[in-house]
Amino acid sequence: MIAVKSDHYLNPDEYLAMELESQIKHEYIDGEVYAMAGTSKDHNLIVGNLYLLLRNALQNSPCRTYFTDLKVRIEQGRRFFYPDLLVNCDPNDDRTLHYVDQPQVIIEILSPSTESFDRGEKFQCYRKISSLQDYVLVSSQAYMVEVFHRVEGERWLLSTYAGIEAIASIESLNLNAPLSEIYATLDLTPKEDNHSS
Repeated sequence: MIAVKSDHYLNPDEYLAMELESQIKHEYIDGEVYAMAGTSKDHNLIVGNLYLLLRNALQNSPCRTYFTDLKVRIEQGRRFFYPDLLVNCDPNDDRTLHYVDQPQVIIEILSPSTESFDRGEKFQCYRKISSLQDYVLVSSQAYMVEVFHRVEGERWLLSTYAGIEAIASIESLNLNAPLSEIYATLDLTPKEDNHSS
């Protein structure tokens, strides 16, 4: 993210109005807006694979899967983030809004430039959402998925799934997600060094 300097503090309503007109997406933290960088092709393919997997698995449930352009509102609008994907199972969800207040699952695709933020400050913010049950981090560099599942209150249990044959479990959705589907059409096998000595 890149900070966009403004001459004055933006309140949440001003930020939301600005986002409706903006050509690029911005995240919002305590009155400051941050431009979001574009994604890689691998990142984009992983998001698409996950969306299809989740949409198909949840089509007969009350849950809806959203990706890329929908914000999550945190702490009554002190922060807005654009997760890569989210699942909302709230029966009172207002679908006219441009954000979600009560996501059940949030998924972020890790990239070298965003990984520390996704693991650190962003996860700290997401943990304040009482409805959030699973926070899923998906590597774009290796076949690896990490699922943080809320056990109770502020306690979270981490499960790590590594290797293309692994099957990640998203407990709150009662969903098994094969990494072979998450990474379909991608080859993240490390390239061998062919230099001779």
